[in-house]
Amino acid sequence: MKRTATAHWEGTGKEGTGHVSTQSSVINKSQYSWNTRFADGIGTNPEELIGAAHAGCFSMKLSFVLNAGGFTPTSIDTKSTVTLENGAIPNMHLDVEVVAPGLSDADFQKMALEAKENCPISKTLKTEITMTAVLK
Repeated sequence: MKRTATAHWEGTGKEGTGHVSTQSSVINKSQYSWNTRFADGIGTNPEELIGAAHAGCFSMKLSFVLNAGGFTPTSIDTKSTVTLENGAIPNMHLDVEVVAPGLSDADFQKMALEAKENCPISKTLKTEITMTAVLK
């Protein structure tokens, strides 16, 4: 399976603008610029998109891990915080809250760690990934 995304940019790094799109067109010519990346401009940015991809990938992987352990989650809510400093992403943090009847916190923590370490996006990223996992 292969998926594609495209970006178009015009102008300089600070004054220019661009847009990004995905193969599915769920993201279709979404605007990005210096202001959307480093200030409070309207639009998206690469770090936000990485965060969304990571939160989605981790949540789905955790669901698979929980199911393999005999549990069906009622809900998984994941927030991914991406830090951009000095032209690099030194770390990312996952905040996850899960409702899964019958699951002990000790087993949940092990399963959440397994999902964090083995979701395809986590495995792709070359940065420190931390996590706070709460079983509700």
